[in-house]
Amino acid sequence: MILKRTEFLARTHLDEETLETWISEQWLVPLQDKSDETYTDADIARAALIRELAHDMGVNEAGIDVALHLLDQLHGLRRAVFEMRRPSSTA
Repeated sequence: MILKRTEFLARTHLDEETLETWISEQWLVPLQDKSDETYTDADIARAALIRELAHDMGVNEAGIDVALHLLDQLHGLRRAVFEMRRPSSTA
């Protein structure tokens, strides 16, 4: 699902200032669609994780940076393993 900024804010219950902070920290990286940014289901899940880390678990900004960086590395490794296990189309 692709959401525009206003829809994303409504779904995630974020305010503009918080969203801008998370974007400037590169915790969220919206896609640019012509003159508007768009968000995906993955962005909604990432926003929920950030909120849980910050508000529910009391993790500070540096800790959130580390957690998101590790999560991104994990997803990259999963993707690489998936690609390695995929049958080659040249065989």
